[in-house]
Amino acid sequence: MIVHRGHVVAEGWWAPYSADRPHLLYSLTKSFTSIAVGLAIGDGLLSLNDRVVDVLPDHVPAGISEQGSRITVHHLLSMTAGHPADSLDEAWEREPGDLVKGFLRLPFTAAEGTRHAYDNSTTFILARMVERVTGRGGLPEFLDERLFKPMGVDHAEWDRVASGAAFGFHGLHLTTEAVAAFGELLLRGGLWGDQRLVPGDWVEAATGRHIDSLPFEDGSQGDDFTLGYGYQFWMSRHGYHGHGAFGQQCVVVPSHDLVVAVTAQGESQHVLDAMWECLLPGVGHRGSDREDELLAERLRRLSLPPVPGSAGPRRTAGARLDASAEGSALPDGTTVTVDPADGGWLVRFGSLFDIEVGHGTWRESSPLGRPVVAAGAWQGGTFVADLYVITTPHRVRLVLDADAGTGTALWSTLPLTGPDLQLHVRSPLMTRPDVA
Repeated sequence: MIVHRGHVVAEGWWAPYSADRPHLLYSLTKSFTSIAVGLAIGDGLLSLNDRVVDVLPDHVPAGISEQGSRITVHHLLSMTAGHPADSLDEAWEREPGDLVKGFLRLPFTAAEGTRHAYDNSTTFILARMVERVTGRGGLPEFLDERLFKPMGVDHAEWDRVASGAAFGFHGLHLTTEAVAAFGELLLRGGLWGDQRLVPGDWVEAATGRHIDSLPFEDGSQGDDFTLGYGYQFWMSRHGYHGHGAFGQQCVVVPSHDLVVAVTAQGESQHVLDAMWECLLPGVGHRGSDREDELLAERLRRLSLPPVPGSAGPRRTAGARLDASAEGSALPDGTTVTVDPADGGWLVRFGSLFDIEVGHGTWRESSPLGRPVVAAGAWQGGTFVADLYVITTPHRVRLVLDADAGTGTALWSTLPLTGPDLQLHVRSPLMTRPDVA
């Protein structure tokens, strides 16, 4: 969704995705948590210099280091606590029931405030601090009251850890339009129409550069992740952006009065490159009516193709899954049964859950609360189906060899919170990232 000068100038969703679907934002969630921190600061309940040990004293480990006792809201927001890398797995491994305590127990390798290291734990702690000082039941309730409801957003859903608390660093589901609206709110300095929702000085502080950012060690990111980091926002070649894994983006370009919102399965840097190379040069230049018609027609026809193949044979087929391949979505030996149904099939995964699959069209079911949209076909003696966990960037391809009685169920991209499909079709998702 592209918004220029406050008006939507282009928008499109590839079917079976659609405008009304909330979508998992992964770490773009962090930028919303930053705004929650700013609201608490604007209310006088928190400050950039407040220390974790003072706000959350019941989470302080015995024998905490001097540096651990000095970590402030500023250090968490800018991810400059001093850990060498993301502390999430190790902190949760040390303290499975208390990530804050685990974070504070880890050794620091750089002085606080001197080096940025992308660290999910920092945002989790910020969420807990906001909850503590506001007295709200949780981060979702606070942002519902102060941000989403005033903006007319009534569909925000949050994945949660086992205790019921929102991750804070990931797990927010919103529609693409709500992400674009968030970008517009930032672009207007915290104003929503004539209503001030976020202090203007906080928007400026959060989206400004506070520290150098280094390339990720795996080389997965590019130019727009090496230009500095704000308070849970990345600096871009033009403006700034909130970013989530697999291509979730809220890009704000003040110099061009431009917001671009993306919910996707892809690579963010590729999308950003296209913005700077293709979109930005044309902003403000009126095209021909014919060009507008061609674009509108293309956007209306966007779709991902259902699995090709036939509707037959119209018989029940069964198999056991082989989970030896990387990216398996279900345990080894899981039984799968494919039963013909009107216009498609009912696929049963043992006693775990059932999913409806359409032929030549998409069929939706919600076996455990979260919708799955699926299409499939027979290709000779092989049944193939694509199962889209439609409120996330992820889908599973199911392939069953009816004659051999074997099959696979593999993720297109492996969810960061683990491979178990049963987990991801539950709503809300209650988990924590797997600890190695």
